[in-house]
Amino acid sequence: MPLLSLESVSLRHPVTGASAVEGVSLTMEPGQVFALLGSSGSGKTTLLRLLAGLARPDSGSILLDGRVLAGPGAFMPPEERSVGAAWGDAPATPQVPVQAHLMASLGARPPEDSLVRIRALLELFNLSGLESRPLGTLSRGQARRVSLLQSLLPGHRLLVWDEPFADMDFMLRAQVRGELRRVLASRGSSLLFATHEQADALSFADRLAVLRSGTVAQTGTPEDVYAHPRTAFVAYFLGGTNLLPGTGFGNGARTALGNLPLDREARGNVLLSLRPEALRLVPDTDKVAVGGALRAEVLSRAFQGSSVEFTVACSGQALLVRGAADLPLREGSRARLEVAGRAVVLEDSPE
Repeated sequence: MPLLSLESVSLRHPVTGASAVEGVSLTMEPGQVFALLGSSGSGKTTLLRLLAGLARPDSGSILLDGRVLAGPGAFMPPEERSVGAAWGDAPATPQVPVQAHLMASLGARPPEDSLVRIRALLELFNLSGLESRPLGTLSRGQARRVSLLQSLLPGHRLLVWDEPFADMDFMLRAQVRGELRRVLASRGSSLLFATHEQADALSFADRLAVLRSGTVAQTGTPEDVYAHPRTAFVAYFLGGTNLLPGTGFGNGARTALGNLPLDREARGNVLLSLRPEALRLVPDTDKVAVGGALRAEVLSRAFQGSSVEFTVACSGQALLVRGAADLPLREGSRARLEVAGRAVVLEDSPE
């Protein structure tokens, strides 16, 4: 049995009547880390609020461990759900010290090892030494981390976190994500988190759902959704892509870049996604094209640390190419373009 099931969940804004989420169906297994990935207004925070019991769906049902949290004629209040939520809001009691605030979240009779658990989590979230600091004196990032820590303490089966890694620098994100899995496993908890950061969803989640305008555009493992986007929107949202029209002839398609291998069979007019890393640039020192090679001109170069993203002109199109940081190409350089991967056939291909 799935830990969590959402079945055709919909909710409209009470004032405007516009859809906040529409027909969302998702399942989540025990022990899983699941990411809701989308831009502002995509419905990810609304879904978390529905799970936490802070909003009630207009239709559909939500089940946790087989219990109906919300559905036709049923609604379980937040305090009965065993769902730990963290929103990153400003603390409601700014004068209360951090440790006292965290102890209060464990109820009137906290376990004997509570202080040990709290201090271990404070260290994990890089908050050691702040036990006696009033909540109102913390930075925004520190307050967010205290909120995450607080939701972890009671040992809820399901945690729902809104933008949990916001306001963390790169090193702290990596540290927290690495240790968090161990903490979740030790408490038997699963995590559903909302984020607009593709890197957080791809690197940390076991599964993800890409949201668009309150609906689910695609679900799957990060590897599968990245490698096989169903639509141009998903392909763009998960790291950028090149869109190429073509004509399918089975396992290949004719395009402006020549005949390209496809990830699945297609015939007729198609729209293809070709990731920047599926293209390769080679410095071109020949005065004429050799062996039918594609000629490209570098329009721009964006250094990204371990790699460089080039924009090149080739066959009348502007293309993104991701290459090694030491590739000796600059704006205006000539290069040969090679296709090193398969093109993905998108569902929004033209008829």
